[in-house]
Amino acid sequence: MIKQIIIIVCSLILCANSFAQQKSIEEKVNALMSKMNLEEKVGQMNQYSSTEELTGPKMASPDLLKEIRAGRLGSVLNIRGVKQTRQLQEAAMQTRLKIPLLFAHDVIHGYRVTFPIPLAEAASWDLDAIELSARIAGKEAAAAGLHWTFAPMVDICRDPRWGRVMEGAGEDPYLGSLIAKARVKGFQGKGFGSTDAVMACAKHFAAYGAAIGGRDYNSVDISGRMLWETYLPPFKAAADAGVATFMNSFNDLNGVPASASTYLQRDILKGKWNFKGFVVSDWGSIGEMIQHGYVKDNYEAAEAAVKAGSDMDMESRSYINNLVQLVKDKKVPESVIDEAVKRILTLKFKMGLFDDPFRYCDEKREAATLNTPEHQAAALRMAEKSMVLLKNENQLLPLNKEYKTIALIGPMAKSNADMKGFWALDWGKEDNLVSLYDGMQHKVGNTTQLLYSKGCDITDTSRAQFTEAVATAQKAEVIIMAIGEAHDMSGEAKSRANIHLPGVQEELVKAIQATGKPLIVLIMAGRPLIFNWTADNANAILYTWWLGSQAGNAMANVLYGDYNPSGKLPITFPRFEGQIPLYYNYLNTGRPAQNEDITFYRSGYIDTPNSPRYHFGYGLSYTQFKYENLKLSDTVMNKNGSIKVSLLLTNTGKFAGEEVAQLYLRDYVASLVRPVKELKDFKKVYLHPGETKTIEFTIDKEKLSFYNARLLWDCEPGTFKLMIGSSSKDIRLEGDFELMGSR
Repeated sequence: MIKQIIIIVCSLILCANSFAQQKSIEEKVNALMSKMNLEEKVGQMNQYSSTEELTGPKMASPDLLKEIRAGRLGSVLNIRGVKQTRQLQEAAMQTRLKIPLLFAHDVIHGYRVTFPIPLAEAASWDLDAIELSARIAGKEAAAAGLHWTFAPMVDICRDPRWGRVMEGAGEDPYLGSLIAKARVKGFQGKGFGSTDAVMACAKHFAAYGAAIGGRDYNSVDISGRMLWETYLPPFKAAADAGVATFMNSFNDLNGVPASASTYLQRDILKGKWNFKGFVVSDWGSIGEMIQHGYVKDNYEAAEAAVKAGSDMDMESRSYINNLVQLVKDKKVPESVIDEAVKRILTLKFKMGLFDDPFRYCDEKREAATLNTPEHQAAALRMAEKSMVLLKNENQLLPLNKEYKTIALIGPMAKSNADMKGFWALDWGKEDNLVSLYDGMQHKVGNTTQLLYSKGCDITDTSRAQFTEAVATAQKAEVIIMAIGEAHDMSGEAKSRANIHLPGVQEELVKAIQATGKPLIVLIMAGRPLIFNWTADNANAILYTWWLGSQAGNAMANVLYGDYNPSGKLPITFPRFEGQIPLYYNYLNTGRPAQNEDITFYRSGYIDTPNSPRYHFGYGLSYTQFKYENLKLSDTVMNKNGSIKVSLLLTNTGKFAGEEVAQLYLRDYVASLVRPVKELKDFKKVYLHPGETKTIEFTIDKEKLSFYNARLLWDCEPGTFKLMIGSSSKDIRLEGDFELMGSR
């Protein structure tokens, strides 16, 4: 009893201290606001980019130091390094009120050490590893003088033609929500003000990944139900995880540009979700409402955006040039300005910048933190976990160490720059990126001869180098081909109508396969590509994405079995572009295909199977796993109760490895048609050969709920199908249970 009283008292003291600190910051913000004139307030809502690095259309370059000293800037993006950030912060300290700047950058998948692209990390289904990746990126960025990253991107994407698919977590809202939470926790570390962490930014709010035709910046036209059920959950997860900021999306949502959407920003984000941070526009998106045809000029754009809840203007100049006049013209109440500025200043106080504007400007910490062996080791582990084994005929992989001659062929075999992928910072000659060739050379040493031939360039239409590549292949015992996309072929403004392998690369695969030698194909890309002939004819296929600093070493480790691949696809791979959008959690029709290849008077195509090339959740291992002994604690569940589900998972193969056991549910009959299956849980389990573990899941009301016709989150009584397996297609165990209640 005494122990319980002590615990309660300590908890009350901690709560009181937290409240006092919060009250103190609020008092400080109000005291500072009382001293600020309107021009200074508007200045805090303005963000300019350094001209050293541009991540958007170039604007007329302002004199940054002059603008800062005049109090016309609250934040600067695309500036990095302690020397540079200190110089600008010193200028801010020359202003009347000495309000510190926030320094921001797109730290997407690593800062000095580059990790795999986010879509590749999502393929790991390893939340701890993903959090660590963001933790290291945040640590390095903070050491380099940054306070804020424009990540994570949590947009759901069902269209691989969209270039920014590489920046997110794929197609599933459940998996995407867990990854959003992990990345926010990683970037923000122990909390605001920690000098080894940065503020995170959930982007792009909202539904940017649903751009029509997969064309970047294009319109989005979806139902309210689809918005809430598919595209908003990862944003809600980020908000619940305490993300510091949100970023608007470029698109219009059902006719209203996101930057001017009161529904998104005030009703949902700041209202229903009670978000306390601030909202920043994407690059120039407030001014771009003119091109949308929503406003006639920047004056109207500023009015629409600020009233809707956009707090900071990135690079459009709409706020800095118009907000003061809008207040004077009584078009915008000054209270609207005050609310936005309070949100910005609150985070500056929480970051400790008023106590010490230079607390992130420590050159010794910068030198000691960047590019450490520990960080490189973490990047290697993440890269190993991110690869997905798509095919492995006759257990060709892992490679037999008795091979004495291996041919490395293809435009990606010696490429190191492409390993970095899009949205990675450029460190020039200091990058030291590891190519596949370098990684293999390091792995085999002098024991195995590596032969090399490029075969073609990435986008070649010429077959001039084929003859040499075939001759090289004929000298080898086994062939490893490295093909895919260049690092700038997926990313922002990199949408592609044709997502087949570029150039003549697949023809090169055909020429090499004709030698009859064992053929392993590694595909390096930022999105799902289409490679039907290769899928049918290569002996083994490993999808490596873009793996970052340690790419080549990670690929060599997987090829030789030092790491057993465990990745699972976070997005569906189509057979043809005509199938897009293609995703696993679709709604059934009144004439569903009886199987995926029968289309007569059924919902399907007459010229291709309905099925994708590779299903969501798919990924092989060098070992095999057996699922058995499914048990439910009950077959009937009350609305506020739960059901425990268990099974036995056994490694029946010869290699130790990890399996991602995936739990899917289907609501057979509901007031709205429900998907044929929905991912609701998963467990990543490591097993030694012959080892068996009991895997347990819990099904509760949350897992059975959906947004009904009134957009209320609730579950309905009825029969549910339980499916557990190795992918959304490869279901090993099934069962039904009943949710009790009245409709």
